[in-house]
Amino acid sequence: MKAEERRKEILAIVGNSDNALPAAVLAEKMGVSRQVIVQDIAILRANGYDIISTNRGYILTAPKSAATRVFKCRHTFEQIVDEGYLIISLGGRVEDVFVNHRIYGRITARLELYNNMHVEELYRSLVSGASKPLMAVTDGYHYHTVSAPDDAALDKIEDALRKAGYLIEI
Repeated sequence: MKAEERRKEILAIVGNSDNALPAAVLAEKMGVSRQVIVQDIAILRANGYDIISTNRGYILTAPKSAATRVFKCRHTFEQIVDEGYLIISLGGRVEDVFVNHRIYGRITARLELYNNMHVEELYRSLVSGASKPLMAVTDGYHYHTVSAPDDAALDKIEDALRKAGYLIEI
């Protein structure tokens, strides 16, 4: 895993934790030394992430100026993972999915996909047959609320979704 990928993963893990996470725990998860984690945290802080160090570990405070945008998408079931990876790789977080059903109206589900592991867990759950994705009731059409650090990141995500053929122009 490259340093940049590791830092994104650290942000996702710390950001999704209800408790402070010690550097030793993060080091074990990432397969690196504790000192590497300490250096990564310093770099993340220098890049503007509000990571608090406590006697019990690190806490990431929610970004106060995170930008959000809704994207209308359409793709196949098999492309769910690719769509998630694409958004996350550009600094986005998939907050939810919703569809506009002709009878039931808007149906929304929280996704909170903040890293590739979350995307893979969602896909495994869907493949297991326990449930079907919301897009199944609307012939693949669905919406995502995506958050990112700023509008520039959302613009990149929008362009990438368009290039991949997933974005439906509203």
